Amino acid sequence: MIHKNKLLPPGKENPRNSEGSFINLKDGKIAFLYSRFYGGIGGDLDFANLSARYSSDGGLTWTKEDDVIIKNDGQCNVMSGDFVRLSTGDILLGFLWKNSYADCQFVVIKSTDEMNTWTPRVRVTTELCYHVVNNDRLVQLSSGRIIAPAALHYSLDGKSFNKRSKVATFYSDDIGSTWKKSTVVLESPVADRVTVDAFEEKRVHVTGLQEPGLVELKDGRLLLWARTDLGTQYYSYSSDCGDTWSPPEPSTLISPCAPASIKRIPATGDLLAVYNDHSGRFPFGKWKRTPLVTAISKDEGKTWVNHKVLEDDPDGWYCYAAINFYQDNVLLAYCAGDKVVGRLNQTQITVFDLDYLYK
Repeated sequence: MIHKNKLLPPGKENPRNSEGSFINLKDGKIAFLYSRFYGGIGGDLDFANLSARYSSDGGLTWTKEDDVIIKNDGQCNVMSGDFVRLSTGDILLGFLWKNSYADCQFVVIKSTDEMNTWTPRVRVTTELCYHVVNNDRLVQLSSGRIIAPAALHYSLDGKSFNKRSKVATFYSDDIGSTWKKSTVVLESPVADRVTVDAFEEKRVHVTGLQEPGLVELKDGRLLLWARTDLGTQYYSYSSDCGDTWSPPEPSTLISPCAPASIKRIPATGDLLAVYNDHSGRFPFGKWKRTPLVTAISKDEGKTWVNHKVLEDDPDGWYCYAAINFYQDNVLLAYCAGDKVVGRLNQTQITVFDLDYLYK
């Protein structure tokens, strides 16, 4: 069974709904937090707040009204929420506080009463930089450490966006009260503006490593991945809970310059990836964010099997997936726009049972 709900189409006063994260609440409901734009054309610097909808039936239907969780107090917006249920039972919420293309910070707040009230903000990042922590990226490790992977875009002139990004991780060992930056900052092994072969064509490498995510492996190491314009997601590993990292190298997740999402399936222990598969096993348009595919890994991300196409519209634009597990089902929320609606402007929630991944 696959249930698709185009939950959040854009409107005249609401040009974009994107980048979300789920949390399973203790009363059985599911909350979905997303970036709700209310100004301009829905560009990355336009006004947005963080709003929520709720489901009481496992994600099949959702409330109709927006519950504004975080009001916008940035010069541009607040966006890209990250929920994590802590080992204490509390909810930690991280999000971007954006002021310009030279200043975007990641902050966290905490709730001890299931989202009814929140603690004051704690800044995770502090230096002047356009930090990008994607939606649904915060992780609490088995050790209790909380870790956030971030792309670092340092503006070259103090006002414009620098496409080339480095990657660092920020971690807290006191349940989010204080944060440290990793000793190692990762850089692409390919120099800026170098011409490379990707998808059988020449491309100029400009991205560096962007929009990282991470997952804890069974042997205690961390696997970090990042998008590139080199034709694949790049991997790096940490053996010290995210302070130092191995040199980045290409993975078997062949994709355009688009974010991938990976989480461990609680019921089976396998890894689930959601990404734009451009390996050639399915038709794809070069550098387009389609098709959207699920795959599982039984060897901790080294190889991926059971590839399933969720979305394959050649004009579609599928990305920024959030993954949630609820009872025997998987919930995915992702941007599902097209050239008519707008690429990032519409969010869809798709629900399917775990068996779908293994058939």
